[in-house]
Amino acid sequence: MLRSLCLALLCLSVPLLGPACAQPAPTPIEEILLQNSDLIEESSRRTIEPAIAALSESGLPEAADVMIMWRDKELWRRKSDGRFFRIEPTDDRDTYLMKSLVTGEEIGPIGRRDVDQIKPNSGIRGLIDGALVQFQLTDPNPSVRRASLDSLARDPSADQLPILRRAIKNEAEPGIKAQMARIERLLTVRFDEDIEARIEAIESFAGDLGVDVRATLNPLLTTVRKAIREDPDTENVAATLTPGTDAFSYDAAYDFLVSQDLAPKTINAAARDAAIVANIENGSVAGIPVATLDTRLARDAAYDKLTENGAVSPALTEAEREDLVDTFNFFDAYREDPQITEAVLGTIGAINTKVRLNEMADLSLDALSLASIYFLAAIGLAITFGVMGVINMAHGEFIMMGAYTAYVVQLFIPDRTLSIIVALPLAFLVTFAAGVILERLVIRWLYHRPLETLLATFGVSIALQQLAKNIFGTQARPLTAPDWLGGQLVFNDVVAISYIRIAIFVLAIVFFVLLLFVLNRTRLGLEVRAVRQNPRMASSMGIDRERVNMLTFGLGSGIAGIAGVAIGLFAKVTSELGQAYIVQSFMTVVVGGVGNVWGTLAGATLIGFLQKGIEWFNPSNTLAAQTYMIVFIIIFIQFRPRGIVALKGRAAEA
Repeated sequence: MLRSLCLALLCLSVPLLGPACAQPAPTPIEEILLQNSDLIEESSRRTIEPAIAALSESGLPEAADVMIMWRDKELWRRKSDGRFFRIEPTDDRDTYLMKSLVTGEEIGPIGRRDVDQIKPNSGIRGLIDGALVQFQLTDPNPSVRRASLDSLARDPSADQLPILRRAIKNEAEPGIKAQMARIERLLTVRFDEDIEARIEAIESFAGDLGVDVRATLNPLLTTVRKAIREDPDTENVAATLTPGTDAFSYDAAYDFLVSQDLAPKTINAAARDAAIVANIENGSVAGIPVATLDTRLARDAAYDKLTENGAVSPALTEAEREDLVDTFNFFDAYREDPQITEAVLGTIGAINTKVRLNEMADLSLDALSLASIYFLAAIGLAITFGVMGVINMAHGEFIMMGAYTAYVVQLFIPDRTLSIIVALPLAFLVTFAAGVILERLVIRWLYHRPLETLLATFGVSIALQQLAKNIFGTQARPLTAPDWLGGQLVFNDVVAISYIRIAIFVLAIVFFVLLLFVLNRTRLGLEVRAVRQNPRMASSMGIDRERVNMLTFGLGSGIAGIAGVAIGLFAKVTSELGQAYIVQSFMTVVVGGVGNVWGTLAGATLIGFLQKGIEWFNPSNTLAAQTYMIVFIIIFIQFRPRGIVALKGRAAEA
């Protein structure tokens, strides 16, 4: 105040000083800043709290704006008199334009070297954010209130609890009010002094899956280790410790007693030897010549003699230390009141039960997602294997070709959504054509010769991989999903699934329905089923078996190409992409039932759930999961050699 008065008198008496003095007297908010200018200029988190409290408790309407300017480093201090202003750059790099802190009105120019910028550190900015809560919780802008609640949830304090409770009463928007009420209960659990209110708040979260709830409740179960001679009936015991067990040895128990000043420190051999050396007088220790102390037993005897003389502290034997330990009761005790811990344990138990159920739901979603991927990868193989009896080891390379086709499309069509829309049918056409060429050039000469077919397609597989390496290189190529497939669908803090996997699941369902329609409602489907059930009878009825085999192999290869587009959206597009799915594809076909669409769906579902289930029990070793799954399938086909959905009638006899 004295500084401000002197400044005003100076400006009245020396009107020729210019625009620097032609400014209004300090406003009430500026007076608060001037009174705390030393603390503000020091900018130390340890000493700044009185200045922040003075602003937040002033009740002035402009307090929030000034604190925001301070936080955002928009507050400047004039060196000559310590007054605070806003600053705006000018065309002259050496001159700034001063503005009123409250009204924003222009005051006049000032030299760059005549003002200091107030630069609060991160700690001070955090304190300012905490103080701004009371203003932001009642701000007319809903987004400001939501941001304030997020800030409060990240850094809660006991002081904010009454502020939040007042704000809840005046909040009109239901969503924000519900968020306020939730945070108020979390703060009540941590900071309220009323035990009954805390217990009520704790029990209200039973079954709540929010991570913030567990982060609030778990610290209430922290324990402190204690050792007392009497029975711990009055203590809030979490766990009783028994000395002499693997979990709590006698040495650990005695060391704990020493740390609590309940037992003398253990004097080891080195410490005893040091005490003997310190007590050597005239070539002897307690009358024992030093020359005779060449064994451990002799040195221990000398130490005992020093103990009898009162020269050193006595060293307890192992039996004496164990006897001392046995006189104490050891236990871990909760820090909180027994009523609080009982409520917390009950609530966390309910939460854990619900978490386990939701983890099973999340695992099921992952399994369905994996099953849809296996279905897309295997359905083409099921058609060719079931109708033609061809073991196509190059099936994985058709998946790879589909993925590379999508990559090439994205090189020419930058729009991610449009590129995927174009890539799906184009991948089908490319791999369909490649499958037809392979069938015409290689496969049709090897019908009814499964071993030669396997070797031939294996060679084609290697050739296609090398061709892909020659064209695209060995580096993984990016296949970018559209932005609307980014992120994930979150049900709660436990259950979530990515939008890409949802899209693949939908794609699998669409192709399942389309394939059923083609096989059951079209001329080609009728011919395919006829050739599968009885090839000779189909030929005698005028069906061109070679044409059906060619189209069937092309159809299976085309579907593999579409699977490659889907898989490429989340996997690395390399020449070995298909190899990661060829084994699972064959297992899906064999387990589900050869040549049956429904069987392929059942096989993919079984393998998807089986693999995810095994990984859940052994998440750190996916190779072990693959091994266990193969062992299970070997055992499974011993009991159902025709698969889950076996062909019946003539189809089974063919």
